Amino acid sequence: MGGGEKSDKETKKENQGDTDNEGVEGIGRQMSETSVSAAEEEEDEEGSSKIQLGPQCTLKEQIEKDKDDESLRRWKEQLLGAVDFENVGETLEPEVKFIQLSILSPGRPDIVLDIPEDGKPKGLWFTLKEGSPHNLKFSFQVKNNIVSGLKYTNTVWKTGVKVDSTKEMIGTFSPQQEPYIHVMPEETTPSGMFARGSYSARSKFLDDDNKCYLEINYTFDIRKEWAK
Repeated sequence: MGGGEKSDKETKKENQGDTDNEGVEGIGRQMSETSVSAAEEEEDEEGSSKIQLGPQCTLKEQIEKDKDDESLRRWKEQLLGAVDFENVGETLEPEVKFIQLSILSPGRPDIVLDIPEDGKPKGLWFTLKEGSPHNLKFSFQVKNNIVSGLKYTNTVWKTGVKVDSTKEMIGTFSPQQEPYIHVMPEETTPSGMFARGSYSARSKFLDDDNKCYLEINYTFDIRKEWAK
């Protein structure tokens, strides 16, 4: 059978199909245009909603602002605490200096640790007795500005394998002449044949911005008895 002329019904169906396709394409274009427009609006909203921070100023400038307003002055004193004005500098960055580190254990003298300037004690830094409870105590001074979210991290390795990791929040501190003293929660040295030996470790003191004020890379031993 050969291909004859198309009937009126077939022609109408094709025309209707073309119209439907055009309608679908039109809807698709409309949705695409709407999506693009919505995305542009979201970008505009995001751009307009970004918080524009004002210029940073030093703690000294903050304190001196509105100093004639008694209520604001009292509010700042409550917020900042006992600020030593002699230790408030002209810079934005706080200065944190660690004065002393020591290990406390009940029934024996404190182990006072020297803090080398390069953060790398030469040789064995200290020895701990297995199974002994102990605390890390340190003193530090803050100058120039408030240090926010000061924290302590410590990672320990034995024969190249990480065996312990500690992270402890210390707090937020304002400048003052008198050193701050902080004692870490008590820990107990592991015991047993496999616990004894030499370890390497890295301790850091960082703030909220991950600025490091002190990093110490050191080695220590765990033995049956305290070092004499």
